[in-house]
Amino acid sequence: MSDPLRVGIAGLGTVGASVAQLLRQDAARLAQACGRDITIAAVCARDRGRDRGVDLGHARWYDDPAAMAASGDIDLVVELIGGEDGAARATVEAALGAGHHVVTANKALLAHHGVALARLAEKHAAGLYFEAAVAGGIPVIKALRESLAGNRISRVYGILNGTCNYILTRMEREGSDFSDVLADAQAKGYAEADPTFDIGGFDTAHKLAILTSLAFGTEIDLDSVYVEGITNIGPEDLAAADELGYRIKLLGVALVTETGIEQRVHPTMVAKRTPIAEIDGVTNAVAIDGHFVGEVMLVGPGAGGRATASAVVGDICDAARGIMVPPLRVPASELAPYQRAQMRAHEGGYYIRLSVYDRPGAFAAIAARMAEQGISLESIVQRAAHSPGSSEPKPVILITHETTEAQVREALDIIGADGHIERDPQMIRIEQA
Repeated sequence: MSDPLRVGIAGLGTVGASVAQLLRQDAARLAQACGRDITIAAVCARDRGRDRGVDLGHARWYDDPAAMAASGDIDLVVELIGGEDGAARATVEAALGAGHHVVTANKALLAHHGVALARLAEKHAAGLYFEAAVAGGIPVIKALRESLAGNRISRVYGILNGTCNYILTRMEREGSDFSDVLADAQAKGYAEADPTFDIGGFDTAHKLAILTSLAFGTEIDLDSVYVEGITNIGPEDLAAADELGYRIKLLGVALVTETGIEQRVHPTMVAKRTPIAEIDGVTNAVAIDGHFVGEVMLVGPGAGGRATASAVVGDICDAARGIMVPPLRVPASELAPYQRAQMRAHEGGYYIRLSVYDRPGAFAAIAARMAEQGISLESIVQRAAHSPGSSEPKPVILITHETTEAQVREALDIIGADGHIERDPQMIRIEQA
């Protein structure tokens, strides 16, 4: 058997403690599977005295994670500090610069600096592994980077944030308001005290940018991701979607078009009959369209200490076996520059909810404005009974055929200027999942 793989863990929070527990408790099984022992040789954490459910007395403690990463005590560092810069970045760069392998769950670091880190890893013949950075325990990175290497990928999309999926699921089932469900999710630990990163769609955008690079062989371009969160979704939208045969999910979508690559994160109406519509609660799902295999969907826990630790230890085992591939599927020098797609027709059309003043000619004027912008309407539904003599706004739902977002927004701006609607419209894409 080969010499032991000496692991240093930077960060002993929920995930780090779970990684340490798994490595210690399953040491014999992992050694047999990987062909060598895996030992925790060093650790770095703020609080040395905290009980983490595992004996770490044999490991060398460091106060500086970058010093640990560059030391001769380890062969591989697990970075679980978090954040796109600061200690996390310094630790990863120090390890790779010393020729040590890196396993990280840090999506923000990779979304912002992934190409530069891939170059550094390749320069020093070190492995950079990050299965845990996207979709928790789901092996989507390995699927894109290795298992589906024989396929040309045309689209990758999915539910990449369990917090948002949990909130939308609860709102749909209970008819509850967004704010009430969010507060409960925070109480249960499913949402952070400051949930902006999740509910604003930014967490999904970081993950999508990484998947896009792996799927299409391009440089990571987080700035080109269109991002829209779920804060404007109301119970009335979920109820309308249900009646129309849809469910609303926050999706990250990346696809190849004739003019470039499209990356977007937004609430989406998906048909109930599709597999992605059935994913509820904190579960994540990623679908990959390959030219030869067709569609592959991976479903599982997208967050949590145990799920994330499972992915981390899987990467450690790959390093122990000597499995090392270019971090972003192709060598960093061969990554194509990211080319952003031009605006195009959205194949699934749009759901639009308007609060329309109940007065003669309003509906006809709205339909006319849509037609002026070349937008074909599949249906118009008034969701409240007409009250003679009342000018109170009534909810009206429009379903469009294929069109561009630019055309829809232009039409809605004109409708708003006409004075027929009370407040800003709600607009949700209908995705052909």
